[in-house]
Amino acid sequence: MVIKQNKTNLRAKIRWGIVGIIALFFISGVFDFPAYFNKGVNWVNTKTALGLPKVPEKGFNLGLDLQGGAHLLYQADVANIAQAERSTAVEGVRDVIERRVNGLGVSEPVVQTTKVGENYRVMVELPGINDVKKAIQMIGGTPILEFKEQNNEPARTLTAEEKKELETYNKNAKVKATEALNKIKAGTDFAKVVTDYSEDTTSKNNGGYLGFVAKNNPDSALYEWASKNLENTISKEPIESLVGYNVLKRGKEQNGVTEVQASHILICYLGAKNCENPIYSKEEAFKKAQELYNQANAQNFADLAKQNSSDPGSKVIGGDLGYFTKEVMVPAFGEAVFKAKVGEIIGPVETEFGYHVIYKVNERQSKEYELYRVLIKTKTEVDIIPPQDQWKSTGLSGKQLKRSEVVTDQNTGEVQVSLQFNDEGKELFKDVTERNVGKPVAIFLDGVAISVPTVNTPIRDGQAVITGAFDLQEAKLLSQRLNAGALPVPVELISQQTIGASLGSESLDKSLKAGLVGIILVAIFMIIYYRLPGLLSVFALSLYAMLVLAVTKLIGATLTLSGIAGFIMSIGMAVDANVLIFERMKEELRSGKSLKAAAEEGFLRAWPSIRDSNISTLITCVILIWFGSSFVQGFAVTLTIGVLTSMFTAITVSRTLVRFIIPWFGEFGNRLFLGSKKIDQ
Repeated sequence: MVIKQNKTNLRAKIRWGIVGIIALFFISGVFDFPAYFNKGVNWVNTKTALGLPKVPEKGFNLGLDLQGGAHLLYQADVANIAQAERSTAVEGVRDVIERRVNGLGVSEPVVQTTKVGENYRVMVELPGINDVKKAIQMIGGTPILEFKEQNNEPARTLTAEEKKELETYNKNAKVKATEALNKIKAGTDFAKVVTDYSEDTTSKNNGGYLGFVAKNNPDSALYEWASKNLENTISKEPIESLVGYNVLKRGKEQNGVTEVQASHILICYLGAKNCENPIYSKEEAFKKAQELYNQANAQNFADLAKQNSSDPGSKVIGGDLGYFTKEVMVPAFGEAVFKAKVGEIIGPVETEFGYHVIYKVNERQSKEYELYRVLIKTKTEVDIIPPQDQWKSTGLSGKQLKRSEVVTDQNTGEVQVSLQFNDEGKELFKDVTERNVGKPVAIFLDGVAISVPTVNTPIRDGQAVITGAFDLQEAKLLSQRLNAGALPVPVELISQQTIGASLGSESLDKSLKAGLVGIILVAIFMIIYYRLPGLLSVFALSLYAMLVLAVTKLIGATLTLSGIAGFIMSIGMAVDANVLIFERMKEELRSGKSLKAAAEEGFLRAWPSIRDSNISTLITCVILIWFGSSFVQGFAVTLTIGVLTSMFTAITVSRTLVRFIIPWFGEFGNRLFLGSKKIDQ
């Protein structure tokens, strides 16, 4: 009874398997040939009132050799780039060209770099492109890197009427702020006035609470008022700030960050970071730093720095670094100077830049103040006439950026992108960061923003880091793009080839005919030689072809002539798996086993051979994809899809079909099964 129940369950599973195969065949066909399906839908909808939906008619992605287009070859001029940086610089240019090509709207472009001898080349394939001259114009040229700040200038001068409107609005804002202040003076609760009057959405729902305001707050008027008044003081009149009129209430105060004023003498050496024209080895630099440390005192420190320091930025002003927080400096420098006493000279302190002799001039503890406010916003000219562009140039560009690289914070392990500017860039960057504290500064490459970091503190030493919860790959990409604009790598077009669409169409037509003839011949052979199992394998082969095309379209793989060759080749491999299975079946039948046992043994014994041969092919495909050129990669990708699909159809589909028909025949079958007969015992 249990055996009969198990047979019933197995038979039900096989039936569901057949349903699944038919459904897979239908879905693949609809996905491969949506136009024919939609014609059928149209016919049904005209005959009935069903209103069946249509499917999107997405075509296959055809490569350059099938739909025509442009093939461009560029040579990168890396003569001015250090040998160790050339490969990275060219990869940055490749990334820029790829972004420019994407701007053309080209489907499945190919942009690759190659090295021929000492020359670096970039190959660009643009399938279906019509205007080759436009493509060349967009691709050609050195990448342009720019640093921009927010534009607060109106697109044009305000008219007299607009100026009057602005003036009236701001006067009314002051009147409203004064009205709110008078209510507070009359005894109305501050939080109630905030709810009734304030236009600051951030603080309105929590009684106007702004938190603690530090000295580097972008709106300096708030800090300035708070520093001059005591706890629980309310402003006597509305305080004008960047965004409007404020009725302020001061809360508690707390210690803010500690700042140190220091000067230093840097002695760099060959191999130290950013050491230009080194004159010392590492040992000599240490001895020189030790010698200066022994000589230095408060009176002669500035003169020693001017005469000996390797830091061009601070050398001219006697090594003075001004006031700074601990986080601004590299960890070794920051730790040393913050542990020292005021007036103490320490050294030599080693960092990646060399050896430092440091004079700690002063130390101060900044204060932070708790603030509450009622804000009545005012308008500026840009609120009446918005700026034409959101960003404006700062004058800082890739010409002043020496280098960008991926670094990690030694304390937190956070991945960051560092920027190093030359002397001109150091001054420009200092001005930009000083006037944009708390504001974003956008970095543009070829007119597209690649990063919009916010300035936390003024940066005066020409070295900065961009933070932003990067993972390693994101940081590498950003650094690569920055270097693409920092390292001047001009590209020159050395070869241009236009491929006509008619040639690609003719090649596609011939390839499809060859594939169709190959499939028909294979089908005839399988039916003649293996009879009924051969007929089942033809159905499985048809499903295989439909699935390969569907997967190719689904993942967006590009079909090329070499890819079609890989597809046709994989058909032979799909047949090969069925041949192995059916030959095993033949052997088992001839040994006297029943039809059912022979079929199960045939699939079971053939599997190791199928698995090993396909895995070896897949390994080869991976190598071709990893190291091959575009044409070879197209072949390998299609062959990989074909091999994986053939394993599924040969083992799963063919097996299910054979299991489904076996009960229709006797225990040992008949001549429809390989012409085999039971051997007399």
